[in-house]
Amino acid sequence: MVRIRVLVVDDHRIFAESLAAALAAEPDVDVSAAGSGPAALRCLDRAAAEGRRYDVMLVDADLGVAPGPPAVARAVPDDAEGVVDGISLVAGVAEARPAVRTVVLAERDDAHRAALALQAGASGWVAKDCSLQRLLAVIRGVLRDETHLPPALLTGVLRELTAARKHRSESEQLVESLTPREREVLRCMVAGLGRKAVAERLFLSPHTVRTHMQNVLGKLGVHSTLAAVALARRAGVGPADLAGDVVERGGQLA
Repeated sequence: MVRIRVLVVDDHRIFAESLAAALAAEPDVDVSAAGSGPAALRCLDRAAAEGRRYDVMLVDADLGVAPGPPAVARAVPDDAEGVVDGISLVAGVAEARPAVRTVVLAERDDAHRAALALQAGASGWVAKDCSLQRLLAVIRGVLRDETHLPPALLTGVLRELTAARKHRSESEQLVESLTPREREVLRCMVAGLGRKAVAERLFLSPHTVRTHMQNVLGKLGVHSTLAAVALARRAGVGPADLAGDVVERGGQLA
């Protein structure tokens, strides 16, 4: 029997453990759970190193997003590890591990965010309250390279994707206004790295990185990391390569 390895990523522990237990009852499914984006990345790295990579990652749409108005929901993080929201995690995994299929689990239908998830590389958007049978059908479907969306979202998602193409040129112009160093910082933000983690990768002080992050937000005309990452994705900016150095120490971008 070919077994499917699934990683559940949700910062609501009871939900994550309950879903993992339900999936583990299936005879052909092996499942693990992670409570944050960084924890999920560690699970993926460890599994790959051991030669037992995951096939599907189920990601909470609201992972790492604190309650509050959208403009202030994600300020520039101060922690060393960083806060990775769900869609940023999808984008980072799609870039670094394209063989892993991702499905976003959402508490409510949202055509705009579903479109962002698909643009980031997700293969599906599923309601958290769907049946286990439905979720299993989606898991098996994405492994056949299918894309799964609730029928009620299809028209809205297509409209959002069409609008996104129109806005891409404007986003590209804003990104072009950044200095080379600021673009590197933006790529680190897209990868979900916090200020201290960016400082370590770029060999800068956290204070300098904070200044760069503030400049990025100002030039892009946004007020949160989440909004900057969304704009970067529209402009086609990918995440920094987490497997290697972004720049050399003392490089000309400093």
